[in-house]
Amino acid sequence: MGDPRRNLYERYEPIRRPVEVAFWIVLMTLQAVFSTMVAIVDMRARALPRANWEVATWEGSSHLVLLLLIPALVAVERRLSPLVRGHWVRFLAWHAVASVAFSVVHVVGMFGLRAVVYALAGERYEFGGWIDQWGYEYLKDVRVYASIVFGIWAYRLFMLRLQGEARVLDAPEAPAEQEGAAPAEPEALSPPVRPERFLVRKLRREFLIAATDIDWLQAEGNYVGLHVNGHDYLLRATLTDFLAQLDPVRFVRVHRSHAVNLGRIKEIEPLDGGDARLHMHDGTTVPCSRRHRDALRAGAG
Repeated sequence: MGDPRRNLYERYEPIRRPVEVAFWIVLMTLQAVFSTMVAIVDMRARALPRANWEVATWEGSSHLVLLLLIPALVAVERRLSPLVRGHWVRFLAWHAVASVAFSVVHVVGMFGLRAVVYALAGERYEFGGWIDQWGYEYLKDVRVYASIVFGIWAYRLFMLRLQGEARVLDAPEAPAEQEGAAPAEPEALSPPVRPERFLVRKLRREFLIAATDIDWLQAEGNYVGLHVNGHDYLLRATLTDFLAQLDPVRFVRVHRSHAVNLGRIKEIEPLDGGDARLHMHDGTTVPCSRRHRDALRAGAG
């Protein structure tokens, strides 16, 4: 019998994008409806003179802008995730900056939509003090930002685990020595040949990966992620052990959890403190720590 986990992934993959889009639409719609109902009940309990359409406009505009921001949050989570190991301060700082931008766009967008709806109803929407109001909205937005980004990260990790790990096939065993034959002298043994290609199994299929096609590598616990032409292959190995199989002239460790193919680096962006950010040809970025800058310069020289 086949692995049911892999069968499930294979059935899900063709409809993955439509399901993801539908999930966020349904989730935001349900949240908007629930929040509107709660707000209406609260308004009536406090005897506040607000029409139902106003409350629905407030909640609907907020959740609509949040829905439109989901693709941006997916991109932010994917771009910043390589910085998580060893750079927690920078990782959190970048997310703090992203949360501010997220809140500004959210507030401007939802208040713009409210102004349009009020104008169509012959009313004028009053926002109040912009600075004070935005500070209040940011306290709510930062929690929404954190929860959405965490959900995106957890889903991406779940999908990696669901699709199953790729495995490099074992090299063929050396032929057994013939009985009575003299053992080979150590100096006569050939140096180990580094493989130019790797055959990996993933989802019951086999893929031939050229070593030169690997853009960069990332340690992920007991796994190492191979990023190859926009595809991710998760191997059960340590980064150190897998790098030993690659050409050290071409592949260089640039961080305790990252290594790169020197030929796939597009730009090196220096950062404060001696660190750097590597912009790869596939559009991703990889952190480079200060202690590995010399090895990077030597390899690129």
